[in-house]
Amino acid sequence: MSLQTDIIFYRAIKADPNIAAVTEGRIYNTAIPLPDEDAANVPLPYIVVSFDGLINDTSTKDSFEGYSDNVQISVEIAATTRPQLAMLATHSRAAISRFFAELPSWDEDYDLVPEDYSFSAGPVNYDDKKPGYWQVLSYSCDTNV
Repeated sequence: MSLQTDIIFYRAIKADPNIAAVTEGRIYNTAIPLPDEDAANVPLPYIVVSFDGLINDTSTKDSFEGYSDNVQISVEIAATTRPQLAMLATHSRAAISRFFAELPSWDEDYDLVPEDYSFSAGPVNYDDKKPGYWQVLSYSCDTNV
């Protein structure tokens, strides 16, 4: 299941009505579905959730692979203003935490929720070609294989 961890992060952000309203639904998993030449023209704000790889915990000597993975997930947020970026980043972080805590065990994606995770955020950047601000939220997740 760890190879699908990005799906539950995407669901968590997409399920938040405030984020969906501000981004006008421009919340993507892995990539923005446009030809490369149009990618610079995606209206702001938007959010892209990406799977950034994993490392298997091989601390066991019973097999070649351990029973847990450390999965890296990134949430790139792009916005028109610095306050809008801060609001979307704050709301995304809270939405993920809330969604994981409230997801019922009978949900088909329940097993995708990480056992635990740590959070960090990269610098706030400005792209004068858009123009707009962007930041990446990073999650290091402990998951079952």
